[in-house]
Amino acid sequence: MSTQQAAPALPEGRYGSVRAERAPRWRRWVFTGVALVISAGLAYVAYINLGSTPIDAQRVGFEPRPGDSMQITLDVTRDDPASPAVCVVRVRDVTGAESGRKEILIPAGGDTRRVSSVIRSSGQPVTADVFGCSYDVPRYLSSP
Repeated sequence: MSTQQAAPALPEGRYGSVRAERAPRWRRWVFTGVALVISAGLAYVAYINLGSTPIDAQRVGFEPRPGDSMQITLDVTRDDPASPAVCVVRVRDVTGAESGRKEILIPAGGDTRRVSSVIRSSGQPVTADVFGCSYDVPRYLSSP
């Protein structure tokens, strides 16, 4: 006499079929390939946008000047010292709003340059910072 019992049969309409069909093997390879291409594209975009910057500007100091203006001093380090660059600096008022902005030409030469400039403000400035730098020097800033 055997002590094993057969598994009870389940009503098919209530629980669905017993075994689901597997997707074809080629479909898994296609989805894997598409996922790899998308991942590589996202990695490239992240590298371009979040990678090291070709120009790094660090604010060394700032000092209020009479007449609603402020002097900013910054150290600019470039990966291509032979090319001129431009840095945009700005001042902010007590509310944190930008109250003045200026473009500073960074002449070619030297890995690191220390540059100072005075920025006029529309109100009483409380701080100054670097907005960004670029090798795209506007024609009106470059000397002939």
